[in-house]
Amino acid sequence: MEIVNANALPVSALRCRQINETDLAAVARLLARGFPKYNYQFWRRALQRLTERELPPNWPRYGYLMEKDAVLVGVLLLIYSPMRANNELITRCNLSSWYVEPEFRAYAALFPLHALRDKAVTYINISPKQHTWPIIEAQGFTRYCDGSFITLPTLKGLLGGPRVKVITGGVKPDVPFDPYDQDLLIQHAAYGCTSLWCATLERAYPFVFRSRFVSRLVPCVQLIYCRDMVDFTRFAGPIGRFFALRGKPFVIIDANGPIPDLVGAFFPDRPRKYFKGPHRPRLGDLTYTERAIWGV
Repeated sequence: MEIVNANALPVSALRCRQINETDLAAVARLLARGFPKYNYQFWRRALQRLTERELPPNWPRYGYLMEKDAVLVGVLLLIYSPMRANNELITRCNLSSWYVEPEFRAYAALFPLHALRDKAVTYINISPKQHTWPIIEAQGFTRYCDGSFITLPTLKGLLGGPRVKVITGGVKPDVPFDPYDQDLLIQHAAYGCTSLWCATLERAYPFVFRSRFVSRLVPCVQLIYCRDMVDFTRFAGPIGRFFALRGKPFVIIDANGPIPDLVGAFFPDRPRKYFKGPHRPRLGDLTYTERAIWGV
């Protein structure tokens, strides 16, 4: 499939269809143009990770593309995942990397007609640009995260904190733990995340983080997963010291305001996060999303 100047095309049928493996090179080229922060090689690696994931056959592996006379003019990547929520197995889909050539933006609504049809699926958009907020809300999405809280947790619990041992996620704890969490930690370590256990005398608590930079200069990590935000607050000190020793003293957390008992600052709308479907996502769970799998 070739990518050409849409202005040169005659008016004819415009259609959406699922992306298949023969489209991947053209999809990567379009994404590199639509999101110039990341180059063609980055998007080829990102799509390869989608190729390698285990998925039921009824879910789109990559998402949808828009074409006009077999010419690629738009793309929407979808990351489907089976999830556990309140001891129930659900399906969640991360809408990611949505780009349509400027000449065809009036037809961008064709994507939701295809991608949002399953009412049993919970759809999330975790990185929408500000100009798309009204569009997303008109499509029936609800905001569930108002911004980010950046904390410096190193000193928390330095005197009299909980007795805990921080170990890497690839190590099997010698105290009780949930096998589901162990699989999750191993998978996310393979994506390039840092997976950890905080092990007390009673049990092991799972955490996943992804390295980032604040303002492209300050190294930090973002919380990708914990079982409950109470767990992060409880173990913030040991976790903060683990990362501070590795040159990453700040932790970014999805939040709806300042977090009690943590030193830091809340940044509204950086970014907002939205969902549509039967299960409201909880804060502290970005597993199997673009942030976890690709680091974007």
